[in-house]
Amino acid sequence: MAIPLRQSFEVGKYVLGQRLRGVERYPLVLMLEPLLQCNLECAGCGKIQHPNDILRRRLSPQQCWDAIEECGAPVVSIAGGEPLIHNEIGEIARGYVERRKFVYLCTNAILLERKLDQFEPSPYLTFSVHVDGLERDHDLSVCRDGVWDVAIRAISAAKERGFRVTTNSTFFLGANPERIRQMFDRLTELGVDGLMISPGYPYEKAPDQEHFLARNQTKELFREILADPPDHWTFNHSQLFLDFLKGQIEYDCTPWGNPTRTVFGWQRPCYLMDEGYADSFRELIDETEWDNYGVASGNPKCVDCMVHSGYEATAVIDASTNLKRGLRTLAATFR
Repeated sequence: MAIPLRQSFEVGKYVLGQRLRGVERYPLVLMLEPLLQCNLECAGCGKIQHPNDILRRRLSPQQCWDAIEECGAPVVSIAGGEPLIHNEIGEIARGYVERRKFVYLCTNAILLERKLDQFEPSPYLTFSVHVDGLERDHDLSVCRDGVWDVAIRAISAAKERGFRVTTNSTFFLGANPERIRQMFDRLTELGVDGLMISPGYPYEKAPDQEHFLARNQTKELFREILADPPDHWTFNHSQLFLDFLKGQIEYDCTPWGNPTRTVFGWQRPCYLMDEGYADSFRELIDETEWDNYGVASGNPKCVDCMVHSGYEATAVIDASTNLKRGLRTLAATFR
């Protein structure tokens, strides 16, 4: 596993502390969307379908920092939209690092090389670069030619400057397992610090509604992708989440584990759905009908979802509270 030991220790300590205090629902990762504007129009994404007046909105640095103070999560994933479009993104990231929060700045990397001077390498900062396949596969996914080449150059530039870089890949129906494995090899050769993977979730506003995976298709795909993985692949996931993707372990979603703060407020129940917003994190936790979400709820929107935002939290909590599974995760981390 590629999750740094410092992060694993801090998150594990945080989970145990919450449980010892008897807290039932607590976040692990703040999903921050300081803007919804993007410089790509990916077929599987529903964020950029908003009108222009919404796409021009921005969260201020103070609003971003207030969100982490409000929820208390040890990790923040800054997404969007494309966060590097935000004029104050460097200041936002620095504020989180100063608060000793683990920051994953998600980017398509189009602006990354020219923006690197706004950041300083830190064990608390990771650039998470969106890469959905090899050259033609990735460019097809993001609906623009040449983006793969830009992303690869940006990854190399960031690594040369001493930054921690992971990749984030989302796979849809029709993905070729062998080409995905070749992509993992290419990215590993570049020196990326970890691979993040997830099946696509069917955004209602996404232009392409024909290539989202059903649950059984997700398991079949990831069993092929992850069959007998070579030692040089490192994943920025809990080993238990990878087992879940392959259908080797069954989990239900922890929908409050990755709460989302957007330009509209706190999104109910997670960033994958469009079911309204709360004005505060406490309102989100106390007033959302959480029993209505997850596979066990019978909610048809949740039937096929196996996305990391809901299930990685479940796996992390399991590893932190179940001795046998915790030791399995620890062993994978040291490997």
